Amino acid sequence: MSKDRARRRAAREARLAAERAVRLRRVARRERRRAVVRRLTPKLRRGRTGRLSRHTRGERTAIVLLTGVALAGIWSFVDDLALRLALVVLLLLVLPAIVVIALDRRT
Repeated sequence: MSKDRARRRAAREARLAAERAVRLRRVARRERRRAVVRRLTPKLRRGRTGRLSRHTRGERTAIVLLTGVALAGIWSFVDDLALRLALVVLLLLVLPAIVVIALDRRT
């Protein structure tokens, strides 16, 4: 009787070990496949990147609109063409500093 139970237990353990080995091979193959797919798919950047990413859409819109208003003001109120061009160039050079001073969040 106990030899029969031992034989059945050994058969059951052998079957469980074989099933466990099959499962481990399947999991390893799935992980290798996922690693290959992960390596081959391009990385998508989430969110905004670059210099303008620091500002919200509203702030960027305000920057563009106010710059446009300043350019329109320069072209409508200044008569001399050379002075117009000089003021436009000066505005475009000083604009990043104005944006940093007005919208910097580090303070």
